[in-house]
Amino acid sequence: MLVLQPASQPARHQGKIGIAIAGGGPIGGMYELGALRALEVAIEGLDLNRLDVYVGVSSGAFLAAGLVNRLSTAEICQIFITNSHPEIRFSPRMFLKPAFMEYGRRMASLPGLALDWWKSLVIDPTGANISDQFSRITGAVPTGLFDNAPIERFLKSIFNGPGRSNDFRKLERPLYVVAVDLDQGKAVRFGSKDWDAIPISQAVQASSALPGLYPPVDIDGHHFVDGALRRTMHASVILDHGIDLMIGLNPFVPFNAKSTGQTATSNNKLADGGLPMVLSQTFRTLLQSRMRVGLEKYAQQYPETDQMVLEPNEDDAEMFFTNVFSYSSRHRVCEHAFQSTLRDLKARAQLLEPMLAKHGLRLNHSALNDSEITLLSGIKPIYRRTETTAQLWHNLDDIEHRLRKRKA
Repeated sequence: MLVLQPASQPARHQGKIGIAIAGGGPIGGMYELGALRALEVAIEGLDLNRLDVYVGVSSGAFLAAGLVNRLSTAEICQIFITNSHPEIRFSPRMFLKPAFMEYGRRMASLPGLALDWWKSLVIDPTGANISDQFSRITGAVPTGLFDNAPIERFLKSIFNGPGRSNDFRKLERPLYVVAVDLDQGKAVRFGSKDWDAIPISQAVQASSALPGLYPPVDIDGHHFVDGALRRTMHASVILDHGIDLMIGLNPFVPFNAKSTGQTATSNNKLADGGLPMVLSQTFRTLLQSRMRVGLEKYAQQYPETDQMVLEPNEDDAEMFFTNVFSYSSRHRVCEHAFQSTLRDLKARAQLLEPMLAKHGLRLNHSALNDSEITLLSGIKPIYRRTETTAQLWHNLDDIEHRLRKRKA
């Protein structure tokens, strides 16, 4: 679904474009990758590696960090979809490594907690304080099932590769990665002043530390968890930069079972699918409603900015019923997002084209009308680079970009 919110006041005509990419687990990230690939193919003049400002949350943080590091959508597809990148090897197992260190640390606290519990029973045989002691014993429960340290090491290897940077301060364009300080309940923008010395890989690790699945990430004595706990896209971060066009991506929307009849049960009632389905629908509803409220507020606070937000349709059973950690489904979901985004762009072309034209962009109708186009169409092999060849490639790419702008 393509949500358009035209500016209510004349734009500043600076041509500044920003992108906000929400979280959504691995499958949500694959949806966003497919949508980004479709935008790159279908909108002429849109260079996702040269936007004016980027913000990412959770899985969206990696995509934002990759784009600002000049990883094209084609290259990201070669990393995660075809596994054909010459330098970067992706293994889904890194996301599901048990957090043995966390388990051990919590188990080590059990003897002391058990001793305190027995002491309380001796002192107070009536058990009046047993509930207090029980709450202390829950401190032995691990804070996460899986270890996110391998994720950080993987991201570090990517961003430290030739022609890329793991340092916010060395990027050509502003990047913000949002996480939540668990002890204060406040959102922190890595990449902003006072938080730009943190490695990008560690910031993404913190932003994607979904409570219950991954332990909080300790950075400078602060414990950080998933940035989506505060807001869905954190679009205000880029809107504060005075952009003219905001592109947003949100992979989580509630599913309308009544509109399609496609549910896990025979009577079209999601509740019959059990607790996981109820929690999924609840979580998605909260995220989307919060985002919609934010978009309405942004329309008033930033009246000179056009807003374009991509998200799945309410009848998109593919996105709702696919497990967010189903890594084997990543190619199918990415292709599905690519095709559905192209359809949405084509369906809204009449309203979209005037908005894009204000920012020097236009729809590629040949791509929109190509019935045989796929996610991997036009993706060429990538060759291994050194620092020297990567810099040469960047320089040539810059020259080509300037030439294109002159012709436009």
